[in-house]
Amino acid sequence: MENSDKENKYIRARERVEELKKFYGNLTSYVLVISGLALINYFTNHFAYAWFLWAAFGWGIGIVFHAIKTFDLNPFFGKNWEKRKIEEIMRDDEHQNKWK
Repeated sequence: MENSDKENKYIRARERVEELKKFYGNLTSYVLVISGLALINYFTNHFAYAWFLWAAFGWGIGIVFHAIKTFDLNPFFGKNWEKRKIEEIMRDDEHQNKWK
C-alpha cells in the first residue's frame, strides 16, 4: 500500500510539473512574440497606430485563464471545491445506502 501511495504522489507531482512547464512556456512565448510584434510595429509606423496591442490583449486573456487553471485561482470551481463536493456526494450516498 505504501508503494502505491508513493507512486500516486509521484504521478501527481509529475502532472503538476507538466502543468507549470506548459504555463511558463506559454508565458515566455507571449513575452517574446508580443515584444517582436511591438518592435515591428515601432519600426513600421513608430506607434502611430499600436496594432500589436490587439494581439497582446487577445493572447493576454488566454494567459490569464491559463494562470487561473494552473495555479487554482478560481474561488468557485477550483480543485478544493471539487474535492469538497466529491466528499459531500460520497457521504450523502453512503448515508442513503446505509438504510436500504
